[in-house]
Amino acid sequence: MNVRMPPPIDSVGGSGGSAEDHDGPRDRSDGAREWFRSTPAKLISLGLVLAVLLVISGVASAQVASSRKATHDRLLATTEPLANAAQNLYSALSIADAAAVTGFISGGIEPAPVRDRYVEAVAEASGQLVVAAAGLAEQDELGAVNVAAIARMLPMYTGLIETARANNRTGNPVGAAYLAEASNMMQTSMLPVAEELHTQGVIAVNSTQRAAVAPPWTAIGLLLVTVAALCAAHVLVSRKTRRTLNPGLIFAIGATGALLCWLLIAGLVSSSATERAIEQGAEPLADLTASRILAQQSRTAETLLLARRDASGAYIGVYDETITRLGDRLDGYTEGGIVEIGTDAASRAEAARQAWIKSHARTVAALERGDFTAAAVLATGPGPDEATAQFARLDAALSEGIEDTRHELRDNEFRASRTLSGLAPVAIALMVLSLIAVIIGLWPRLREYQ
Repeated sequence: MNVRMPPPIDSVGGSGGSAEDHDGPRDRSDGAREWFRSTPAKLISLGLVLAVLLVISGVASAQVASSRKATHDRLLATTEPLANAAQNLYSALSIADAAAVTGFISGGIEPAPVRDRYVEAVAEASGQLVVAAAGLAEQDELGAVNVAAIARMLPMYTGLIETARANNRTGNPVGAAYLAEASNMMQTSMLPVAEELHTQGVIAVNSTQRAAVAPPWTAIGLLLVTVAALCAAHVLVSRKTRRTLNPGLIFAIGATGALLCWLLIAGLVSSSATERAIEQGAEPLADLTASRILAQQSRTAETLLLARRDASGAYIGVYDETITRLGDRLDGYTEGGIVEIGTDAASRAEAARQAWIKSHARTVAALERGDFTAAAVLATGPGPDEATAQFARLDAALSEGIEDTRHELRDNEFRASRTLSGLAPVAIALMVLSLIAVIIGLWPRLREYQ
């Protein structure tokens, strides 16, 4: 009888397979670990780290340069012109109202110079309103509301003034009521809105400048880290390959170092110019502009004092308050030594203010004794020692100081913007060249291990 024997059992692997089948994955894992510890893998990892650093530092440098330049350009193109237009708008509206009241005080047909001054002031206000509207940012809702309010009220005001003028020429007493309504609209609605528009413009200028005054330390720090990493990589590659110089890495170090120096110098120069624009331009400009607004308010109070023939009422108090505040500002400007620019203009304005106070005192004295004709001549007459001439000298001095400080602000802002010109595209170009140089520097070393 034949007996069939079972197949032999594999003493190692059971009924099938071999030891080599189970050792394969372990061998592959060991091989991968060995490769990652190899020189080619280290060179590739080094290249990737350098590439990431170059990209990050290049993009950061280009972004900060582009952003800073755009900030300066925006200030020059819209933000600062808006603040200046708001200041001119306030002045034009105030001059128009003072001229309208002066014409009413003259009685009958107002003098041609007074009429011309009113017409020019209204035209100036309309033009500055357009400039202010053009300079508004899309997100500036408050500014848009203020501009729209003045644009709505200006034709209403001029309409009331024309009605008052027509009645005044014919001797109709109702003209005084129309003048009072127009002047009340100007004093309680239009001028406060214009002043708020100017204040918002000044705040926008200051905030824009403060955002651009600090050097770009983050971008500078990233470039420093990148240059240090490139230098360390060159040392490691030189020791590993026993070659003293690696032209590709040396070029990358030079290009990145050049960008670092350019960004550092441009950032410091730009920040210095911005700081000077603030100290020598924006701050004294705001002070002189506020002084001019106070002068305009004083002149308006003086003319309304005559129009209402009020020798002891509120307008005397308004004049005294605003002229005193104006003196405090001018004294602080000249005695405090804020800046050299505009100091001479402020000194001349203070001299005119003192002369104006004396003329105003004579006007009030004439009103108190009931001599309205003499008071009107003292306040609105063309004589060199009368209030009109003193106010004109004061306003002219402040206007000159405003223009000087404004030019200082814009010149320094333009210098800050020009310093950053071309830095963004050059930063990208240098980083691309550095990346290529790193590849060129490491590729031959990798080929040696193939």
